[in-house]
Amino acid sequence: MKKYIIVLFCAIFSFNFTPTPNYKDASLPIEQRLDDLINRMTLQEKVGQLMPFMVRDSIAFDDNGNFIGVIDTATLNRGVGTFFSQELRSETSNVKRARCINGIQRYLVEHTRLGIPAFFFSESLHGLMAAGATSFPQAIALGSTWDTTLVEQIFTVAAREGYARGTRQVLSPVLDLARDPRWGRFDECYSEDPYLASRIGMAAVFGLQGRDKTIGKDHLVVTLKHFAGHGESEGGRNLAPVNHPERYFHETHLYPFEMAIKRANAQSVMASYNEWDGVPNHVNHKLLTEILRDEWGFTGYVMSDGGGMDVTYQHHLAAANPAESGAMSIRAGLDYDLGSRGGCFRTLLDELAKGTISEDNITRAAKNVLRVKLRCGLFERPYIDPEAFDKIANNAEHKSLALKAAHKALVLLKNENNTLPFDAAKISKLAVIGPNAPDIHLGGYSAVPMQGVSVLEGIQTFAKGKFDVVYSPGCRLTLNKECHWYLNENPILNDPEDDKKLIAEAVNVAKQSDAVVLVIGENELICREAWSETHLGDRDNLDLVGRQNELAKAILATGKPVAILLINGRPISINYLQAHAPAIIECWYLGQETGHAVANVIFGKVNPGGKLPVTFPRSVGQLPCYYDKKPTNHRDYVLADSSPLYPFGFGLSYTTFDYSNLQMFPTEITAASTSLVSVDITNTGKRAGDEIVQLYIHDIVSFPTRPVKELKDFRRITLQPGETQNVTFAITPEKLEAFDLTMKRVVQPGEFAIMVGTNSVDVLSDTLLVK
Repeated sequence: MKKYIIVLFCAIFSFNFTPTPNYKDASLPIEQRLDDLINRMTLQEKVGQLMPFMVRDSIAFDDNGNFIGVIDTATLNRGVGTFFSQELRSETSNVKRARCINGIQRYLVEHTRLGIPAFFFSESLHGLMAAGATSFPQAIALGSTWDTTLVEQIFTVAAREGYARGTRQVLSPVLDLARDPRWGRFDECYSEDPYLASRIGMAAVFGLQGRDKTIGKDHLVVTLKHFAGHGESEGGRNLAPVNHPERYFHETHLYPFEMAIKRANAQSVMASYNEWDGVPNHVNHKLLTEILRDEWGFTGYVMSDGGGMDVTYQHHLAAANPAESGAMSIRAGLDYDLGSRGGCFRTLLDELAKGTISEDNITRAAKNVLRVKLRCGLFERPYIDPEAFDKIANNAEHKSLALKAAHKALVLLKNENNTLPFDAAKISKLAVIGPNAPDIHLGGYSAVPMQGVSVLEGIQTFAKGKFDVVYSPGCRLTLNKECHWYLNENPILNDPEDDKKLIAEAVNVAKQSDAVVLVIGENELICREAWSETHLGDRDNLDLVGRQNELAKAILATGKPVAILLINGRPISINYLQAHAPAIIECWYLGQETGHAVANVIFGKVNPGGKLPVTFPRSVGQLPCYYDKKPTNHRDYVLADSSPLYPFGFGLSYTTFDYSNLQMFPTEITAASTSLVSVDITNTGKRAGDEIVQLYIHDIVSFPTRPVKELKDFRRITLQPGETQNVTFAITPEKLEAFDLTMKRVVQPGEFAIMVGTNSVDVLSDTLLVK
């Protein structure tokens, strides 16, 4: 009898026990789990991981947000890479949205054959792009901080808020170089310089993904974009060709991506719309496979930009139709279709049957996507706490960090006779004038409607109980009923006659005031991604739009103390203002705390210390005008000042700094050795302030040729009045090396100029001999 009981028990146990498949065992190595999973998958399931599940119609949820189903359950049942729904995107209740996400994941995990959860994407260019999330200064403003610790903190907050909202991957950061200010996406970039962009970019990756090999809770998969060359196209036009030589391309546009992959473990890359050397990047095998994977060892996945594979056949005319574009893309090394209207990856199985692609192409792409899902713990943590986002989003700590970032991003361009800071005790009435004063401006890829503290509101808050604030628009920048980067219409300028009346009114307001804050520049309709003829953003000149220059001249003519604030996304050729205005501050887009930050700086509560991450040209005719030019780019233009309006790395302070005692030891090294260069920085003024110490090198005689200066290190320091600090930089082989004729990085023997200074022009210099 006992024997039969034992046999029966074993039979029941065997019937109910299903061993956990290896791919679900988090204790096993990722590659072992991945191999187990991929070997279980059908071709249809593999292809399913390479596309989003796009839901245009209503999704079925119950009253608690639990997912019931969709019309196309067959497609969903095979598994999906990501899940996109306009209904979810527009859901205003964060709790309901989270429950819906959990419901979708529960369906995928519990009711599909292999139980593979989906990615949910978000944008995070300067904080999570979601209503209620913290909006930090725009990317170009973060570049102006030259502060990698701060940037990592910012994106740690963005990751925490994104994770709480259900996001598992962000389509950020942008590592394009801001080499042409005509380009409408200039504000999305950190710098024109590859070294500065790489270090700020690495800090963003560390903040978003964390510093571990795997991506843990409260961190997100990053997507480096746009790979590559997107920031320096013909004429500064979005999508236009990029025809730079391979050496230049490696030295500049590829370098930030290389560093973010090799040193910061970035897990995803987005191909850019442009072509390089005649080959569209979405089908560029050299770029997506030979360089990215074979040279750099990238093991994450490559996605298209939105509609990027459509661009290959619609605009590049490099493929005949969506199917051919999809086949060319997956063969080149593209793994994931972010969303092509032509469904370029929907026909992969048909292309396989025709022999235009191989099964290995599909398997490789699926493995790359799934590897990242495993690395970020998506299988172990597919669900979220529905109440988490509302508990942490834009809390006091996050707001404080946003204000700190805005303070550090402001760049003082001019301060004649110490016009700034204004003394609040000596002001009874302050005029705030200009079209950019009353509204918040956050720049591209910000949640709509944009929310935050405008310049006018911030100054009014600061002024309470101290002095009166009066406002006059001065002129209109655009007449569109809405003003945000996503609005699908082009800017409408005001009638000049109306602007004349507004300028006259503003002059009267200024004359009756003790001082003026003039807020001018651009807005999100003028500087933005040009994705269609009804959504333009690239410019053919860099002058102030509309009648803003006339307004500035009229206000300056009153003789009142005037501080000009530039709210904009690209350098503006403000030649008249630089010659005649007493004080100018470059704000860029400062995020949700714009108004508070500006008020604190204008009235001296905070000392500005940001530096320009780009060069300001005097006119569009100077382009390209980046500082790291080649030696032969030296001839002046006739009848013109050929120097930049403001050089790279420039920025003033309410205090002054002295550089002295430049020392280098040793002064002679081998190609494999390191030298140290040090300099004393003294605060010679009466206020505490930040200084950004910059290290540049120049290979004096080089073949192939090298730029006249290359940024190789920097450090932001804070000095009290009278304080001296010694700053030391290591001159390593990596900082001296360059690509030789065979495209190998080497340190050439010879003399190197080692320069340390406050910007790219004002430097102390010594010579290092490499034997």
